[in-house]
Amino acid sequence: MAKFIELVGFRVNEKSPGHLQVQFGVVNHSEADIGDLKMEVSLSTTAAKPGDPPLLTFSTKVPALGPSELKQVTAEVPSKLRVYELPDWQFIKADFQITEPQ
Repeated sequence: MAKFIELVGFRVNEKSPGHLQVQFGVVNHSEADIGDLKMEVSLSTTAAKPGDPPLLTFSTKVPALGPSELKQVTAEVPSKLRVYELPDWQFIKADFQITEPQ
């Protein structure tokens, strides 16, 4: 199922020191319905080398997606990083792993 999912358009805001809000879109590129998902998302820079730790890692829920549908998702992420320490949106890349359904 992961081969049909794309994460796009990351925006990171700071709710308060130590609490970031990450907003992004989840796209279903298949022609089939995809039910509710839970996933583990890791954000890193486009310049990260293999083995470098991610900037942020968080779990999120994604509501059911219809064929070729895009849904906005928001996740609250505790972090020691401040928003101004993160790269601009065009230098962020995401990796994810679907944790549910298995």
